Amino acid sequence: MSLMDAQRRMSQPPLQEGLPLTELIDTYFNAYNAARLREACQVLVKLLDEDATVGVTLSGALTPAGLGSVLVPLIRAGFVDYIASTGANLYHDLHFTLGYPLYRSTAHIASGAADVELRKKGIIRIYDVLFDQKVLLDTDDWLYKTILGDEFRKTMGTSELHHRIGAHALEAARGRGIDPPVVATCHEYDVPIYAPSPGDSTLGMNVSAIWTARPEIAPAINPAIDVAETASIVLEAKRGGRPSAVVVFGGGAPKNFLLQTEPQLHEVLGIEEKGHDYFVQVTDARPDTGGLSGATPSEAVSWGKIDPDQLPNTVVCYTDSTIAMPLMAAYALAKAKPRTPRRLYRRMPELVEVLRSEHRRTALYRGRWKD
Repeated sequence: MSLMDAQRRMSQPPLQEGLPLTELIDTYFNAYNAARLREACQVLVKLLDEDATVGVTLSGALTPAGLGSVLVPLIRAGFVDYIASTGANLYHDLHFTLGYPLYRSTAHIASGAADVELRKKGIIRIYDVLFDQKVLLDTDDWLYKTILGDEFRKTMGTSELHHRIGAHALEAARGRGIDPPVVATCHEYDVPIYAPSPGDSTLGMNVSAIWTARPEIAPAINPAIDVAETASIVLEAKRGGRPSAVVVFGGGAPKNFLLQTEPQLHEVLGIEEKGHDYFVQVTDARPDTGGLSGATPSEAVSWGKIDPDQLPNTVVCYTDSTIAMPLMAAYALAKAKPRTPRRLYRRMPELVEVLRSEHRRTALYRGRWKD
């Protein structure tokens, strides 16, 4: 196709009132990061139509900004198969589960001049989102009491930890007449949630508080379980003849955690693989600073994280996730058909056993282990 073919000519009609969102994006998001956002929307629909297994990453304060209400319809539509998130997003999601209020403010409050006064009044600020400190204290109390339960007194991965918390969150939301937010909905639809840095949040702080008081009854989190499970999910997709897709909001540890599944397969376990088939990222980070959040798909190819043959299926949009996520979600919900949920969580023992079996057949395994 020519780089200047007739289909790409800038010849849009004047914008009309009441234009559907999908037509607005397809017709008027033509250049710069508006065009990248259009491409991200279109690639998202394409990968859903191709029945890709979709991992979504969440970093930055997205749930306090109310974006859980954007994610939940995607989960219910079968568009999200597994999640890697900062612990903070999962913890703050619980405020909505329990019916505690968070409030929109303005850019003026974000200047920082009022923070000392906010502290005196017991008000917490996340840029222009405000809530009472009691929201934290009451959420902590609920979470602490929840993970004191006998079912948590074991070694587990973070997906099991969040699934078990999600059962209580689902019950709490329904008991309060609240539409279940993210953690509760993921439990309902058996969507595994991983937190690659489980100690880096108030959720991890509460687990630590139990360990501090009574180490013999505290949950023990084993990150090796998470690494094996996510690699198993990708392997299941590839062996099933489906693409593997990563949709990244932000960056940091959640981004690398989902991307490292491919090097885990071919580099560490010796299982033949080429990389993820789809990569869509929304970020405000630059690649020239060497930070992970700004790392491009082509850089990921050099690590074996992205299949080099699939670079046309990669998009990086440099914008705020709070702008992109609602637009991408609305576009996908309008254009892609709902899918039957994969319910990967309940299948995890089976998927991990397939991973073990394939690893044991590799030359790398035989060279390391003299069974």
